[in-house]
Amino acid sequence: MSTGRPAIFLDRDGVINDCIDRGENFYVDGKKVRWTAPWTYDEFRLKEGVMEALESMRDLGLLRILVTNQPDVSYGTMSVDDFDRIMSYVRTLAFDGIYLCSHRRDDACACKKPKTGMFVQAAREHKLDFRRSFVIGDSDADVIPARELGCVSILVDGPNAHGVFADWHVQSLSEAVNIIKKKYENIRR
Repeated sequence: MSTGRPAIFLDRDGVINDCIDRGENFYVDGKKVRWTAPWTYDEFRLKEGVMEALESMRDLGLLRILVTNQPDVSYGTMSVDDFDRIMSYVRTLAFDGIYLCSHRRDDACACKKPKTGMFVQAAREHKLDFRRSFVIGDSDADVIPARELGCVSILVDGPNAHGVFADWHVQSLSEAVNIIKKKYENIRR
């Protein structure tokens, strides 16, 4: 029997809110990218059903932990004001903890996903059990730490999910909650 609490780790962009299509030939810091996080407050759009899904997670008794890479201010693609406005809104959502990495790709930090630093910090602070927890993301940067830590991985289909192996593939956060409801009965024991 485990003494740690189960949790749901959620990515932000592509799971909680829509990603933005920047087009075929867009580069950030020398890397070609098409889909990005919103860079302005006006671009930020919460996905349909997110509020209800977070409430359902709470009703299951699972902690809701946001773990998100947010390097756009350090890359110069987003203003500090827009970042603060978006995160102020995100903090009003029903999360039990929010962990973010603002480092660039080449900063060699321990927290930028797919590294596990944010997950380990959350587990320490909230006394979590990874083996009874879930990670919901939209890319391999979310699935890799789930696999490494022993969590169930749930991948929300989107532009960054193509060809990524996860325990479950879903179309929406609501669908992920339905899977968790079924699986959690077994994990809870």
